Amino acid sequence: MRIGCVPAVLLAALVAGAAPVSAASLALVLAVDVSESVSTERYVLQHDGIANAFETPQLINAIARTPGGIEALVLEWSDPDKIAVTVDWTKIGDAATARAFATSVRKSERSSHGLTALGAALQAAGAAFGRLPEPAAHKVVDVSGDGIANFGPAPSGVRDELVAHGVTINGLAILTEEPWLAEYYRQNVIGGTAGFCLVAENMDSFAEAMLRKLVQEVSGLQPQTTPLARLREREGPIAQRWEGEGWGR
Repeated sequence: MRIGCVPAVLLAALVAGAAPVSAASLALVLAVDVSESVSTERYVLQHDGIANAFETPQLINAIARTPGGIEALVLEWSDPDKIAVTVDWTKIGDAATARAFATSVRKSERSSHGLTALGAALQAAGAAFGRLPEPAAHKVVDVSGDGIANFGPAPSGVRDELVAHGVTINGLAILTEEPWLAEYYRQNVIGGTAGFCLVAENMDSFAEAMLRKLVQEVSGLQPQTTPLARLREREGPIAQRWEGEGWGR
C-alpha cells in the first residue's frame, strides 16, 4: 500500500481517528528505512531482524502477558511519495499470531530506494493510526534508520505534532553511515512518554537491538543500564541499555 506525505493539518485528525469497541494495549508502527544508503544486504538484515523478533520467546511472552495484545504495522520509507505499508495492521496476542505476523513480514518485498525523508515517514506513521481496526491504549512509532533527514519536512516539527496527540516515538539508530546518528535521533526524532533510543553499531547487531526494543515497548519495563555484547556502551543520554527478560545477567 503506497502512501504519500500527509499534511500536518490532517495529522491530528488521523492520529485521533475513531475506532470500534475492543482495545489493544499497544498500537505499534514499525517504520523501516529503505533509502539508497541501505544496501540489499542491509535491507535483508533489517527485514529478517523484525521477523525473527516476532518468533522469539522473549517477545511472544511479553505480548501474551499484555491485556488485549498489540496491533502492529510495518511501513517502509525513503522519498515522501515512496512510503509504503508492507504489512498492514495485524492483531497479535499469542505465539500463533506473532509467528503469522513474522511470516507476513518475510513475504513482503522492498518497496523503494530513495532519499531519507524522515519527517515524511513520521507523518505517514501518524496517519496509519487513523486506520486502526480497534482502539489502543498506547500508540508508538518505532523508527529505525541509518541517516539524518535530507528531504521533506523537518522531523522535529512532525515529532512535536505527534507527541502533542499522545504518540510516543522510539528510535533505533544504525551507525553504519553516521556515527553521531543517535544524538540526532535524540534531538530530532525521539519523543513522548518514556520515548527512548537504542543503538546498533552495524546491521549485524540490528536484530538484537530490535528485539530488545520491541520487548521494552511491549512490556513497559523501566530502562536500566546494562552491558550488551553487540552494542557499544556510550556516555550520556545518547544510547540507553535495558535489562529485561533475564538479558545481561
